[in-house]
Amino acid sequence: MPFPLPIDLAGWLPFAAACLTLLFGLIALFAPRIIFAVLRLQPRQSYPQAIGEARSTLAGFWLGVGLVGIFLFDQPFVQFCLGAGWLMSAFGRLVSILSDQGANLANWLFFLLMLALAGAALLPAFGLIG
Repeated sequence: MPFPLPIDLAGWLPFAAACLTLLFGLIALFAPRIIFAVLRLQPRQSYPQAIGEARSTLAGFWLGVGLVGIFLFDQPFVQFCLGAGWLMSAFGRLVSILSDQGANLANWLFFLLMLALAGAALLPAFGLIG
């Protein structure tokens, strides 16, 4: 199977979003404490299996979606899936900001990052960038 690289902006945007998703997954898999620190979460000493949650749920999902996005970046369905995942993550972050007294700079920055990743995948999928 040939592995073409993107040649235009409509290809580079979802490819870059998939690469960042894969990078987040690799960090969560091999350095889950970094992910917890960035997200300002701390597993309890009495529950060391919490680290497994970052390695499985976060890393597994990000790695799977990132890899598929990298290899099939030019497929609209893959772009929709990648974009929808990041858009729903942004929505969850916004709900947290509004409902959980989470209106701080870090949450707003994560929200904007998630929106940017969603836009990078969805704009080409909707044909708004050609």
